[in-house]
Amino acid sequence: MVYGVIRNFQAALKYRGGWKGLLEHMYTNGDYPFKFGTYMGCDAAGNRYYENRVDYPFGQHRWVEPGDIHNFDSASIPPEWHGWMTSMNDTPPHAEEDYIGERKQNIIPLCESNAGIDHNVGHQEEVYNFHHLHNLTTVRSRGYGIGNPIVGLPPGAKDSYYTQPGSPYNEASIRPRVNIGDLDAAKGGGRPYKSEKWAERLRTPEEKLALEKEKMDVVNRAVEAEKKAAARRKMMMASRGAGTVSGA
Repeated sequence: MVYGVIRNFQAALKYRGGWKGLLEHMYTNGDYPFKFGTYMGCDAAGNRYYENRVDYPFGQHRWVEPGDIHNFDSASIPPEWHGWMTSMNDTPPHAEEDYIGERKQNIIPLCESNAGIDHNVGHQEEVYNFHHLHNLTTVRSRGYGIGNPIVGLPPGAKDSYYTQPGSPYNEASIRPRVNIGDLDAAKGGGRPYKSEKWAERLRTPEEKLALEKEKMDVVNRAVEAEKKAAARRKMMMASRGAGTVSGA
């Protein structure tokens, strides 16, 4: 057993190009015994893809070794390699053109077409992904205007995650602020507000007390005015007398 472990280490060191490659493999994949396979290719992010259909069962026979070992995310795998990793197809992306060229020989055209494409895959534009992250939901600031050093988003940069139309985070759905007044209008402005509730939050404790006192003064004046009006009505009724009874 000890001899087998030593031979495994020797083979892994040779396969990985030294201790650095071996330790990176242990750090990222955590596999022991160390996995050996056929190098199938890499993507723009530096992720390396391997396959071994002989020594490993189905589901474990394909794996990826990340280019960025510290910030790797499953969303860093591009769709074309994701299909190969999950066995949706057996053709790696670099061989797709040859595969399509071979398979399209079996396509029988039913009618003439001017599309300029002779297979059913269709035309695909090259897509740029920020820092090779294919799930743009992760490209968002960790706080207001501070950016995200994990994904490399600088401070003040716009978030890239998708928002539904009508969402308060969707720029097309953000309504411009309309103010209805300013608490410091007499001083030239400085504390605008868009609603009475907003104005209540902006007022100082002294201003709130003064406003409350003003409201109480208005109520007291209204009560006094009502009392005077009631007294006048009572005097007018008394000046008319008790009234007469018809037919008396």
